[in-house]
Amino acid sequence: MSDDEVKSPCISVCVLNQEDVCMGCYRNAEEITDWFMASPQEKRAILQRARERMEADNPIRLS
Repeated sequence: MSDDEVKSPCISVCVLNQEDVCMGCYRNAEEITDWFMASPQEKRAILQRARERMEADNPIRLS
């Protein structure tokens, strides 16, 4: 993997909640489908948003 490549956060727990957010990787449905066509910069932005969702959903676990 080159420095520009961004690894998918998928952990094979593919269950979408009521807001269409995956409970495994915290990407929303649109981000999941857009992942393979996204640039490295866009992927990093997706990962940041997913991390923010995960922290909001699990504030104690990640503190």
